[in-house]
Amino acid sequence: MEEFQRALSSRGVTVASIPGKGRGLVTTRDFSPGEVIICQEPYASAPNKASVGLICDACFSSKHVKKCSACRVACYCGPACQKSEWKLHQVECKALVALSDERRKMLTPTIRLMVQLILRAKLQQDQVIPASETNNYDLIKALESHMSAVGEDQLVVYAQMANLVRLVLPSLDLDLKEISHNFSKLSCNAHTICDTELRPIGTGLFPIVSMINHSCLPNSVLIFEGNVAHVRATESIPKNTEVMISYIETAFTKEKRQSELRQYFFTCTCSRCLKSYAEEDVYLEGYRCSDHKCTGVSLFLSDQRAFICQQCGAARDAQEVERIKSGVMQLSEKASTVVSTGNYTEAYSTYKAIEQVECDLYHPFSLNILKTHENLLKISMELKDWKSALTYCRLTIEAYQRVYPAIHPMIGLQFYTCGKIEWLLEYTDDAIRSYTKAADILRITHGTTSPFMRELLASLEEARTEASYKHSSRERF
Repeated sequence: MEEFQRALSSRGVTVASIPGKGRGLVTTRDFSPGEVIICQEPYASAPNKASVGLICDACFSSKHVKKCSACRVACYCGPACQKSEWKLHQVECKALVALSDERRKMLTPTIRLMVQLILRAKLQQDQVIPASETNNYDLIKALESHMSAVGEDQLVVYAQMANLVRLVLPSLDLDLKEISHNFSKLSCNAHTICDTELRPIGTGLFPIVSMINHSCLPNSVLIFEGNVAHVRATESIPKNTEVMISYIETAFTKEKRQSELRQYFFTCTCSRCLKSYAEEDVYLEGYRCSDHKCTGVSLFLSDQRAFICQQCGAARDAQEVERIKSGVMQLSEKASTVVSTGNYTEAYSTYKAIEQVECDLYHPFSLNILKTHENLLKISMELKDWKSALTYCRLTIEAYQRVYPAIHPMIGLQFYTCGKIEWLLEYTDDAIRSYTKAADILRITHGTTSPFMRELLASLEEARTEASYKHSSRERF
């Protein structure tokens, strides 16, 4: 542990006991916005079901991916990644080749992730592959499994999964109880690996990152470059301050956030969750006043059996609201079905009908309306209806700015999307403003050296060059 603490100290952090939380990561120096606090490769990782065969197992790149010629399961983007993984994969490969077709079907991403974890631990123990102070199985052992809090049904599932791992690795002497514990550790310590645009592509176990506690008002953000985790400060973090990230989507009501966090076996006590009355929640899930000239929010009062506006007192019949909600649900089911068929024209019309009803039913700040606008943006882009796409992109930005802190990747990414659409529509000055706002946020959350950020900064420079050319042309004439 002393060697581990020394390694962390060189990065400006330490593991400390946090009252009411157990251990956590604390700064030993000041960090500036955008500064990397922790950068860590996964101890074990695996692509998710949708990404299997499409990304490199070693680095999660999607370029030039080819399957291993022997097992036809592992994929690599080139000789360098294949070589870097070979000592581990040659053991895995033999096991995969020996599997029957029937047993290959049970090789889920989670099972494969556990196989990777077990093989890395064994090969490190046998000194076939190197271990380090920040990359060793002792750190995995130290992670909390919460097995005592796991329900009986889930314990049975973990035991069954451990037996599946034994079928994949029959040549190894495996401790099934330890594997069950490790599955429980994965459920509350592993992180979803996302691409630079926050689309999930896999899962990884990052021992140091797993020591960082959650807050619904975090001071840091976890972003991945390939499958490498980067925790960056999103605000100035003074020395002796706990580093905090968010484990969940924070654009939810308190009740929804607490529900999402139950899988981690704790109740969040951040300042946002400790509020006995959260006004933001009222608006996020509230209903519109029946008087559309009023900006108030209507809440259900059981004694009156009606939705009453908290601003003007206007009443709305509860049965009418439920009837409208039922209609929206039916339309939403139809829209999802239509989208799955690829009929985006009909999907657009259906979501427009949903939008019309929801805007009459819910408060303008409602998350339901935001979700519908997100869907209309995606469909408009599929239809290449750029003006409609721009309208909904701007609406979602307004909503994101209400539900997220000023420095949040979702806001930055949406400004980037907005800039691309404005550029396509030849709204050059608007594109410059959107690209600039995107860059101001994303250089903090994503850094400046990734291909993604270089592309954004190049787009901004191109738009500025175009604007300068247009301006000089107007001056000449």
